Amino acid sequence: MIRRWAESVAMTALRGIDPETAHGLALTALRSGLAPLPGRIETPRLRTRIAGLDLPNPLGLAAGFDKNATALAQLPRAGFGFVEVGATTPRPQPGNPRPRLFRLPGDRAVINRFGFNNDGMIAMAARLRDRPRDAVIGLNLGANKTSTDRAADFAQVLRACGADLDFATVNVSSPNTERLRDLQGKAALRALLERVMAARAELPARLPVFLKIAPDLDAADLADIAAVAEATGVDAIIATNTTTARPALRDWARDQRGGLSGAPLFDRSTRVLARLSTLTPLPLIGVGGIGSAEDAYAKIRAGASALQLYTALVYGGLPLVGEILAGLDDLLARDGHACIADAVGTGRADWL
Repeated sequence: MIRRWAESVAMTALRGIDPETAHGLALTALRSGLAPLPGRIETPRLRTRIAGLDLPNPLGLAAGFDKNATALAQLPRAGFGFVEVGATTPRPQPGNPRPRLFRLPGDRAVINRFGFNNDGMIAMAARLRDRPRDAVIGLNLGANKTSTDRAADFAQVLRACGADLDFATVNVSSPNTERLRDLQGKAALRALLERVMAARAELPARLPVFLKIAPDLDAADLADIAAVAEATGVDAIIATNTTTARPALRDWARDQRGGLSGAPLFDRSTRVLARLSTLTPLPLIGVGGIGSAEDAYAKIRAGASALQLYTALVYGGLPLVGEILAGLDDLLARDGHACIADAVGTGRADWL
């Protein structure tokens, strides 16, 4: 009780300063050992296998929280079943001008327009070589803003970093790099993925490759993406990234440009997830608006085999990870499921 109170006070203090500065301070506290960590969270019901990866639980950390892999030793001990770092581009880049991160506390949401700010693939490759080997760690691949061949950028990052990864994610869905989402078109996506898979073939061992898509896609777009993903050998699809849409929001920052994440994204992203699950047998990773065990369970029942979260941590802190997993385990037990796989898709019809 005292620990949770102290964490709540710390979260309140961080929310009182600039969001990007607060995020940097949170990472510093994590690296310094100031944040209490529960360690590995695992139960028979929560153990998950996806795309050949054995996870202690299905709840992963989405890309963007640890863009530059500076807390690789600590994040797996925060209870996550897997951790995705990045996005990483071939060359370092500063991203878009600040301010570029906005809290919407009245909506339990965030808007960001970072623009793939990161230290570049050389720095990332060096940090990944020192990663803990008892955790599942992946990298979000990105392209430089000024690149004239973005497909080559994705392949280049994979070649540089792939040997020290458990999975890699092709991110063609960020709204904050101009025209990046154009790569979700059928022909462009196939050409991009073929180059990524050629780079994968050069690695010392086969690496699962995931594809991260936007929530702002129609039925025809989803069908095309599913077909291309299967044809090119993608191992799983992450649904979804942030949205450029603006549902009914209350907070003053609602009109800021960028990608919206958090609670208002939940319905949109879950409907895309459910629809996608009818179009492909590929495993799906559900992300977008998860803030509770009930949200996590709804994603699984809509068709997700694993999950990711990020924005809810802004409001609930790292203790939220353990709370969601404990509640999810209880919900699985309540409904008589022996494992996550038994529950996948059982509530899909509610979202179609």
